[in-house]
Amino acid sequence: MTEGLADRPIEPLEGPLDAVVHVPGSKSITNRALLVAALADGPSRLSGVLEAEDTAAMIDCLRRLGVVIQLTRPDDVALVVGTAARWPLGPVHLDARQSGTTARFLPAALALGRGRYRLDGASQLRSRPFAPLFGALRQLGVGVQAEPGERLPVEITSTGATTWGDEVAVSGDVSSQYISGLMMAAPLSPAGLRIRLTTPLVSAPYLAVTAAVMADFGASASIEDDLVVVPAGRYQASSLRIEADASAASYFFGAAALCGGTVRVEGLGNATHQGDAAFAEVLASMGCTVRRGPNWTAVSGPQDGVLRGVSVDLADLSDTAPTLAVVAAFATSPTQMSGIGFIRHKESDRIGAVVAELRRLGVEAEEQPDGMIIRPGVRPMAGTTVQTYDDHRMAMAFALAGLRIPGVAIADPGCVAKTFPRFWEVLDGLRLPRPR
Repeated sequence: MTEGLADRPIEPLEGPLDAVVHVPGSKSITNRALLVAALADGPSRLSGVLEAEDTAAMIDCLRRLGVVIQLTRPDDVALVVGTAARWPLGPVHLDARQSGTTARFLPAALALGRGRYRLDGASQLRSRPFAPLFGALRQLGVGVQAEPGERLPVEITSTGATTWGDEVAVSGDVSSQYISGLMMAAPLSPAGLRIRLTTPLVSAPYLAVTAAVMADFGASASIEDDLVVVPAGRYQASSLRIEADASAASYFFGAAALCGGTVRVEGLGNATHQGDAAFAEVLASMGCTVRRGPNWTAVSGPQDGVLRGVSVDLADLSDTAPTLAVVAAFATSPTQMSGIGFIRHKESDRIGAVVAELRRLGVEAEEQPDGMIIRPGVRPMAGTTVQTYDDHRMAMAFALAGLRIPGVAIADPGCVAKTFPRFWEVLDGLRLPRPR
């Protein structure tokens, strides 16, 4: 939790908006690209790298593993000198802080080395599940000693990928990050890897993101409904431009839906693999207009000013659930979200926390096992200080409520530094006239 920062009041914003927004580079792509570049042999250049707590955690861990990483700001460029997983013998102690991608991507990569590696994280991360990943590594013959309940900290002892088998079974109904971590390590295994999914996969588009990053560095992966196949190979040093973060863009698309007018996000085009980019289509089903180009996406609020409720499965874009919940509070009919029971195990319980804070604003909301129902208009909404549960997405999503309701303030506003340190500055930029 970020200490010493006062609650941040949000002033209502009169639309219509006319804004062009630049959000940071994708966290999901940045941490994948950093790790794959580290697994390559030689220097790679990554531009558009996200500067945030989650990516700083990955960079620090890789540096402790002997990877040279040079950052150039404000150009957001990282020069990464990969070692092809020639990690030090250890013991090496790594701290993933609060970064779920770092903690779930690294274990398989660590198992490529020859030595002992201890991976830990902040208390919030220690409470999150890792059993499917640790179980998969044990199937490959990797030594894994974790805390009770298969939690962090974990110690990984490996003699290298030469002893790995060529197939592993893993569940996909808790997080796709386990599979992504195995995929990224797999090309360096002598026989490659077949990953059999024993349960339906959540957040499936993230595997396409992983495969795309791997392809940028010369490796391949095929993804079917219940099988991922990664041939043996090697990563080649490369140059990669990281696109804008679709999850970060969702807050500004939500602002257009609530305030009217148009918000255009640069750097997020119609060829993106990011699942959260589909949030714009959810807004379209609520009455908004969406336009896309090769390197931008624009959302306009409903022409008649009326947002309609929707029934939607968000399993493939679950990080946008808090954003949709806040937008739905201003619709004219109920919204039901399903397919997201697993988000109870994110930085916060994103079903329970969202419902609790909507109710504090006066919105009728109901938890369900795999989602929530929002029933707007049952009683008047009123401003309050929204609790954020040390969860960056709670803070950013509920800031949108303050654009419409007087008296809203966000507790612990500094928690946005996890993925979007400049969020408040960019949000305030919506109030400025667009340069002509």
